[in-house]
Amino acid sequence: MTPEPLSLSLLALIAFCVATETGREICFKQAATGQTGWQAIFSPVTALGIFFWFVELLAWSRVLSLVPLSLAFPIMALSYVSIAMAGTLLFKESINLRHALGIFLVTAGVVCVGVTGS
Repeated sequence: MTPEPLSLSLLALIAFCVATETGREICFKQAATGQTGWQAIFSPVTALGIFFWFVELLAWSRVLSLVPLSLAFPIMALSYVSIAMAGTLLFKESINLRHALGIFLVTAGVVCVGVTGS
């Protein structure tokens, strides 16, 4: 199968995957905050996180059927950036200079991969 070129709709689908992965991690973090073991596992917010995981699985499977893994996966690394930003905004986690540099380098790497296209 010849992969499709990276169109705006495919980029949107990958962005959707990044968003659902970020949502999943936010849910899991929220469920784990202030709860122990079984409480966190059976929390409704954990169920929502699992739902996000399932939706991401479906969308990511579609992405992988259309886009080379060597292109799609590095773009998916933007989830590291979005999850770090969510941690800062929602959970008041701090980002030090080294962490910020890492986020910048991940973003720069995604840009480098993205401009090479398929």
